[in-house]
Amino acid sequence: MDGSWHRADSDGSGFQETKALQPLPIRQPRWMKRLMNLLKKSLMMKMWTFSLKRKDYLTPETLPGARWTPAWLCRFKSELGFRMLCSGRPDLLQEASTLLGEKGLDTVDERGLSALMYASAAGDEALVQVLIQAGAQLDLQVPVCSRSHPSVSPGTRHWTALTLAVLHSHLSVAQLLLEAGADVEAQVGQAQDCSVETPLQLASSAGDYEMVGLLLSYGADPLLPVHHGSSPLSEDINCFSCAAAHGHRNVVHRLVLEPPRSREDVLSLEEILAEGVDQEKPWDPCRKQGNLRLCKNQEQPWERSRNQGNLRMCKARLKALQQASYYSSEHGYLDVTLDIRDMGVPWTVHSWLQSVLRAHELGRDRIILSLLQDFSSISSENYSPEFVQTGVPVLFRLLQTTKDYMILQRVASVLSQAYGPAPVSPVSPLDVSLSTHLDVHFLNNQEMSDVTFMIEGKPFFAHRVLLISASDRFAQLLSESPDAMIHIDHMTYSTFQLMMKSLYCGGTRGVTVSESEATELLPVSVFFGLGSLQRSCEISLSLSLTLDNAVSVYRTAKLNSASELVSFCQGFFLQNLASLLEREDFHRLLLGGCGSEKTYPETELLCGAELDQEQGLSSRLLLDLETELQHRLVTLCPNCRD
Repeated sequence: MDGSWHRADSDGSGFQETKALQPLPIRQPRWMKRLMNLLKKSLMMKMWTFSLKRKDYLTPETLPGARWTPAWLCRFKSELGFRMLCSGRPDLLQEASTLLGEKGLDTVDERGLSALMYASAAGDEALVQVLIQAGAQLDLQVPVCSRSHPSVSPGTRHWTALTLAVLHSHLSVAQLLLEAGADVEAQVGQAQDCSVETPLQLASSAGDYEMVGLLLSYGADPLLPVHHGSSPLSEDINCFSCAAAHGHRNVVHRLVLEPPRSREDVLSLEEILAEGVDQEKPWDPCRKQGNLRLCKNQEQPWERSRNQGNLRMCKARLKALQQASYYSSEHGYLDVTLDIRDMGVPWTVHSWLQSVLRAHELGRDRIILSLLQDFSSISSENYSPEFVQTGVPVLFRLLQTTKDYMILQRVASVLSQAYGPAPVSPVSPLDVSLSTHLDVHFLNNQEMSDVTFMIEGKPFFAHRVLLISASDRFAQLLSESPDAMIHIDHMTYSTFQLMMKSLYCGGTRGVTVSESEATELLPVSVFFGLGSLQRSCEISLSLSLTLDNAVSVYRTAKLNSASELVSFCQGFFLQNLASLLEREDFHRLLLGGCGSEKTYPETELLCGAELDQEQGLSSRLLLDLETELQHRLVTLCPNCRD
């Protein structure tokens, strides 16, 4: 039966009264029930596995018999709480704080950021105001990466809400935080395990002038280093260096003009030695070149003089500016480096050299002239191996390539100053005490001679034993002339006689030669291999060296391979380079080459190869002078040695 019944009307009209139909019960198949149970068990297992991976099983809620809160539920509550906070509605703060747990508004997410940090980074001034009024912690720092905060970026560790506001250039938000009492240094002093930038350092690096002014007005310290670690590479990176390294001139000026904050009553020995609290120095911002002098007033280290308008800076700030000059020159910001120099900060060799290179690269001749003039302010005690290995070649390359006469003279003056005023190393004499010699009575004596030389048609009588022992060249000439008659055509009789006199007198004792005689004897002594006579000529020419005969003496020494005299001439050139460049012969020798004509007609005994060597004097002289100057610096300056 289907549960319906029929009743015929009494009048036979066929009306039927039917009972209301009821829905039949639906029976689920057994296989469907089993499938639903398996799905429930699988879902619970996945939730349990996820909570184990999140290490939630270590909490009391996951212990057997305790009330267990799934990890996904905790995460859901956290995200919901953050969304409620970020809505900016004050009426939702209480519920959001409840959802976030014990820490409430100061709860941080997986990235280590709180709601106030997110609002500060986004520049939401209204939300920041709401969170501050609700009591959010202002100086809460981003924690280090851990299991509870696995997504913390290493670069954001120990940052605060103020750091994020400064980083995103939200001036109004930063001002709100500072007015509410946020630490202007972002509590960097408590971060000992990593490199942490202060808000002022970030603003200085970004060149945010208004933000820098705001932070300074709230007492930010521009001398605070990046961190208090032991690394020597970053201990001096302060706000001055950050601004200079990025080329922000206006920020550097703003930092310099800010008075230093008051010092504490008790100073450590390290601070006293580093800061030099009893010696402070001024800066005149109106002058092109700064003027340094001692400041005796310790209580007001940065006072402005009414008469001169000078600003006084302490030694620590002066050191910071010198470090900033290093970074600005290293990164090629020439204008910043020059501004720091105009403040009175002394040059270092590295900063000066990098500035010269940058100015030469940019073709700024006026700045090159100013830099070359400033080289006189660098003491020789501050020279370094970098100046020897890099600076000297750069200066000689500039000397060779410049077309500006003023720059040429300035470079020459710098090279002469680098060489120094100390006397040029003299030509050392040879020991002639063991030389073979005869009495002067036997000189040109026909009675006892066994060999005769014919010079200009005149005979000169000599002794074979003495000549053979004096020189191999004489021995060769005597062996090639069996008739004891030798003709000499490439020198004068007086020159040959003077040479023989030195032999009979045992070297150069009793022989005094003038400059002209030494000039004639030098090639002769080289030709016959008479070392003592050659050295005597070199000494005589070195003592008579002047600006007028420097070029001719150098050519003679170079063509005759007189190395001692060549070295002395090169030192003389370096010491008087600016004056010599005004002379046409030296300018042509150094930069324009020398002619192929023979300097001295009496040196016709020189072969063609030696004449070709004379033509190459110009190409070699610059390199020889560079080598000579480098050797001089290494010898006289201990700081230039590696």
